[in-house]
Amino acid sequence: MKNDEYFIREAIKQADKGISNNEGGPFGAIVVKNGEIVGRGNNKVTSTNDPTAHAEMVAIRDACKNLSSFQLDDCIIYSSCEPCPMCLGAIYWARPKKLIFASSREDASDAGFDDSLIYNEIALPKEKRLIETQQILQDEGIVVFDKWKLIDDKTKY
Repeated sequence: MKNDEYFIREAIKQADKGISNNEGGPFGAIVVKNGEIVGRGNNKVTSTNDPTAHAEMVAIRDACKNLSSFQLDDCIIYSSCEPCPMCLGAIYWARPKKLIFASSREDASDAGFDDSLIYNEIALPKEKRLIETQQILQDEGIVVFDKWKLIDDKTKY
């Protein structure tokens, strides 16, 4: 029977596949809808030179393509590890009904994948972050938001 343990093992298999193929770090993810896998991903950061090619991102992109949707309504994301801040943000934007993971972020840190800096940076005011952050031309930037607000037949998300 396909249950949470079955699907989390599939996510772990994706992680193993990725490291066996030397595609990136030891992370895997799948997206499941109605008991069927609709998206798969493993970390491909180093093989694609894409810092956003984390397993969850790859699986979300695959699932959205396969479902012809920009949201993962009624889906469950299974990840071999607790998602990093970027992936967690993407998961929230994709709006699945549930997230299930195996290893913790502390386990990842022990293996050399420490996201604590990013978690800490997010909580800081912009002026105290390590990467210099500056806001300019806010009045011009708002123009596109004002335009968006006036569109009646837009696709909301």
